[in-house]
Amino acid sequence: MSTRFRRSAHDYELLPRASSESDELPALERSVSNTSWIGRLSELLPGVKKNISNPAAYAHLITPRRRRRSILRILYWTLFIFPYFCLFLVLFWAIFLPSYTHLPKHYNDLRRWSLQVNTPGRANLRNEKVFVAASIYERNATLTSGEWGRSILELIDLLGPQNVYLSLYENDPDPVSKSALAEFQRNVTCNSTINDEEFDLGSLPRVTLPTGETHIKRIAFLAEVRNRALKPLLESEVAYDRLLFINDVNFYPIEAAQLLFSTNVDSTGRANYGAACAVDFINAFKFYDRFATRDLDGYSMGIPFFPWFTSAGSSISRSDVQAGKDAVRVKSCWGGMTAYEAKWFQKAQTTDSQDSPTTSPLLFRAEEDPFWDSSECCLINADLSYLRNGVNTSSDAGIYMNPFVRVAYDPNTLSWLSLTRRPEKLYSLIHNMLNHAMGFPGFNPRRDEKPGESVVDRVWEYDDDFANGNGNVDETTTKELKGHYKDVERKARPGGFCGGRKLLVINETPEDGKGKWYGIPPPVPPEGKGGLDP
Repeated sequence: MSTRFRRSAHDYELLPRASSESDELPALERSVSNTSWIGRLSELLPGVKKNISNPAAYAHLITPRRRRRSILRILYWTLFIFPYFCLFLVLFWAIFLPSYTHLPKHYNDLRRWSLQVNTPGRANLRNEKVFVAASIYERNATLTSGEWGRSILELIDLLGPQNVYLSLYENDPDPVSKSALAEFQRNVTCNSTINDEEFDLGSLPRVTLPTGETHIKRIAFLAEVRNRALKPLLESEVAYDRLLFINDVNFYPIEAAQLLFSTNVDSTGRANYGAACAVDFINAFKFYDRFATRDLDGYSMGIPFFPWFTSAGSSISRSDVQAGKDAVRVKSCWGGMTAYEAKWFQKAQTTDSQDSPTTSPLLFRAEEDPFWDSSECCLINADLSYLRNGVNTSSDAGIYMNPFVRVAYDPNTLSWLSLTRRPEKLYSLIHNMLNHAMGFPGFNPRRDEKPGESVVDRVWEYDDDFANGNGNVDETTTKELKGHYKDVERKARPGGFCGGRKLLVINETPEDGKGKWYGIPPPVPPEGKGGLDP
């Protein structure tokens, strides 16, 4: 055999060792390998054994300079990744856990049937009588000749012209709007009353301020124009099943039908409510009508995005929204479009006495106190609740908000609502945090008042010596007005939970640049305390 393939015995022969060394070696190896968790980890990762078990390999990372750089890198990557993480959450929730997107079966059945046939009345399967009322104000016919008018005409077709009465009241239209209103009336296929007129502000009551000034409340004006739209219903001999009140909002006609006939259906499949409201948006995310909406405990709204309500009190309204219910229990709502059980607006219902704290049939109204204002749309719901339940204001009056039905104040916003609603469940946590940070809901001293009970208010009143004969405070005394508190007794009416210390008045001199209406702050006594209910 060639010598180049031959190896000496020294190449193979190991040094001899004693049996004691053989027995002790495993123990020694175990002792070394178990010195630390790093050592044990290095045994599992042999490729990095050299570095991971050698402190010198990473000691430089904990120097002060390196530490600062590491923290900066962490902050940088956190800020860089955070938007993508948020985008991932939005997409995940929008795709897999969407909010108010999967309609209940009876909603889909109504929509599908309405698309399959063209017969007038196809969305009104029980042929219910519906009174549709609207009070509007427009310039250059933006409503009656635009998308709003076309939606009203389509809604009449869905409900069935033979089942519908349309009452439209428009105040102070310009020439273009008057012409468009006449054209709109020619296209209406149901019985209707279309009324436009120059509104006489002198027909409205005035409130007198402690200074002697008199003003017209903005809410008194809004209540009156809504009542004029309701007038044909009050006078009608036809027993209507539903009343649908529509503001100057953009809406989908089929969703108006779903609000009427699909909200809170009972075991027979018939919608069961005293009032059912849509949800209105001023932009793709922001809820609009906070002034008229109160949760089931009578608390005002929180930050105006989903889930809208605060966690104050029983938090029932907020819980209903988060549960995705189509009948969110509330004390009041409006939402730009509201369906009512019509009987309360037609024939007089039984009341306790002639001095009942509300009217029957129902009418819109304003608060009589000078420095206490409430939405007329909230007060009508409070009166409805009183007629249905009496003084038991804590019970469910059958007033619901339906978040499946959404409307908007421009067509572009309406087109986005089907998309922006999908991830809105994500907002709940930050919404609750912001509510607490901002102090929502605000305090309302009249929230728990019961209709008919006697209440004593402490009211600030200026001394008579400081008002001149013209009903205005003398300019020389405006900086040093004197007065006093006095106790005023009143009988509580429904809707104490609706209001707040404010006064919104019509601007009777628009040339002064204040707009069509403005607010007057409550009087403040010299010591700086509020002038009402101190």
